[in-house]
Amino acid sequence: MLPNYWWSPWELLAIPGILVGLWAQFKLQAAYSKYLQVVARSGLTGADAAREILDRAGLKNVPVEEIPGQLTDHYDPMKKALFLSSENFHGRSLSAVGVAAHEAGHALQQQASYALFKLRMIIAPATQIASYGAVFITMFGFFLGAAFFHPMINIAIGIFSVITFFQLVTLPVEYDASRRAKQQLVQLGIVQMDESPAINKVLDAAALTYVAALLAAFLQLLKFIMIANSMRDNRR
Repeated sequence: MLPNYWWSPWELLAIPGILVGLWAQFKLQAAYSKYLQVVARSGLTGADAAREILDRAGLKNVPVEEIPGQLTDHYDPMKKALFLSSENFHGRSLSAVGVAAHEAGHALQQQASYALFKLRMIIAPATQIASYGAVFITMFGFFLGAAFFHPMINIAIGIFSVITFFQLVTLPVEYDASRRAKQQLVQLGIVQMDESPAINKVLDAAALTYVAALLAAFLQLLKFIMIANSMRDNRR
C-alpha cells in the first residue's frame, strides 16, 4: 500500500509560511490604514506624486492610470504604464504617496535597465504557467494523495523551483523600488524629512509580504523534495 504523502508530517512545513504570511499582511494593513489617515503636507495625491517622480526622471510618456480595488497598485513593464488603486490615485495620504512612489520606482528600474528587474520580466511568463500548475498540483494532490504524487513529484519540484526562483528575484527588486521611492520623495520635496518614517513603515511592511511569499514557496519546494527522497528510500 502506498503511503499517503498528502496527509503527512511534511505538511507541517507549510505552517511557518502561513504564519509569516498572516503576520506580514497584518503589518501591511496596520501601517497602510494608519497612515491613510495622515495627509501629506505637500497636498499631493498619489497620482500627483507618481507623475512628479516620472516627469523629473524624463518618463513623461509613462501614464498613471486608476484601477479598482484596494492595494491593486502595480507597474506594468510591458505597457510601460503605472496603475494605482482609486484610494491611492486620489488620496493625499502618506500611504497613498508612498505606494505611488514605490510603483514609480519600478518605472525607474526599467529606465535604468536594472538587471534583476529585467530578469524578473524574462522569467515572469514561465512563473505564471508554473502558478497555474501549482494550483493543479495542490487540488489534485489533496484528493488523490500518493497515487497522484508518485508520477507527478518531479513536475511538482520543477513547478515550485520556478516559483521559488521568481520570488527570490522579486524580493530585491521590491526592496530596490522602495529605496528609489524613499529617495525621490525626499529629494523632490514631496514629503518632508519628518514624514519619512511613516513612508518607511508603509513600504517596509509591504516588503514583508514578499519575504513571506518567498518563504512559502521555498517550504513547498522543500516538502516535495523530501517526498521525492522518501519515495526513493521506499523503493530500495
